[in-house]
Parts: sequence; C-alpha cells; structure tokens
Amino acid sequence: TNRQVGIQAGRQTDRQIHRQTDRQKDRQTDRQTDRQTDRQTDRQTDRQTDRQTERQTDRQTDRQTE
Repeated sequence: TNRQVGIQAGRQTDRQIHRQTDRQKDRQTDRQTDRQTDRQTDRQTDRQTDRQTERQTDRQTDRQTE
C-alpha cells in the first residue's frame, strides 16, 4: 500500500542520511588525525634538523679552533 511504500522510502532515506553523516564524520576524523600526524612529523623533523645543524656547527667550530 501507499503507507508501506512511504514508510519503506522513509527508512531508506534515513539510512542514506545516517550513512552519509557517518562518512562525513569518518572523513573529518581522518583529516584531523592526518593533521595531528603531520604536525608531529614536522616537529620531529625540525628537531632532527636542529640537532644535525648543531652537530655540524660544533664540528666546524672545533675544526676552526684546532
């Protein structure tokens, strides 16, 4: 009947909306996680670069001092 069809269509629409909302939440979570990971990686890379630069500078200074 029309009522059954309407109820079924409503359920399908609800499911689609829930799926779409879930996907959007997943994407947002993924993006947020990616940003955090990127920041951590950047910080780690910066620290490593700083250490390497300090070591290199120390070596050069040591050579010049000798």
